[in-house]
Amino acid sequence: MKNLMIRLCVPVFVLFAASHVTMAADSDKAIRDALAQVLPNFEINAISPSPIAGISEVQVGSKLFYVSDDGKYLFQGSLIDIKNRTDLSEERRKSIRAAAINDIGEDNMIIFPAKDAKYTITVFTDVDCTYCRKLHREMDQYNSRGITVRYLMYPRSGIDTPSYYKSVAVWCEDDQRDAMTRAKAGENLATGKQCDNPVKEHMKLGETMGLRGTPAIIFSDGEMLPGYIPADKLAIALDTKPKL
Repeated sequence: MKNLMIRLCVPVFVLFAASHVTMAADSDKAIRDALAQVLPNFEINAISPSPIAGISEVQVGSKLFYVSDDGKYLFQGSLIDIKNRTDLSEERRKSIRAAAINDIGEDNMIIFPAKDAKYTITVFTDVDCTYCRKLHREMDQYNSRGITVRYLMYPRSGIDTPSYYKSVAVWCEDDQRDAMTRAKAGENLATGKQCDNPVKEHMKLGETMGLRGTPAIIFSDGEMLPGYIPADKLAIALDTKPKL
């Protein structure tokens, strides 16, 4: 009897698993077909189950949407765990941001390292932004508090503008850190020099993250803080973060 039950259960389990895979594939197709109509220019990076039955999480760049598995309904906003008072969507966004920045890699950043580094932040910066310049003037203060600053270029005026060409000029200099400092001090660098550069890639990443201004500070866990933050306050914020 026991062997008979095992023989009966195995096919049932296989059928259930196959059915589950088919349902997931049907749901994936329904969602993709529906979003292609309302978001035709967006590339879907991933579709995965959300904590809510019948609702899938859809990742488009660093943005999240929630879509019913039949593709009929789309939700925007944050998914909150009421019991634990946790913003589940922001936790996911943080992990997505952190992964995207890691994919860029430090070879594609301009880095001002702290001598005794405790923390690393990544900053989307604009050479002509007033508060970006203020942050940069205080670089010694950030570094002295053990904060390494990694720069990504985000000229807010867009591609083929003076700020964009200044960003490219900084990148194409042999001493990029010195060039960044001089540019943010108002020096006009020669903008005719060309080289392979990641400025457009930086800008695209910033757009997918929904940047609305610069500077934008990203912690190593993907948390994003908009605007300038003095070194003392930033050090306190980093000291009080849970250790990963």
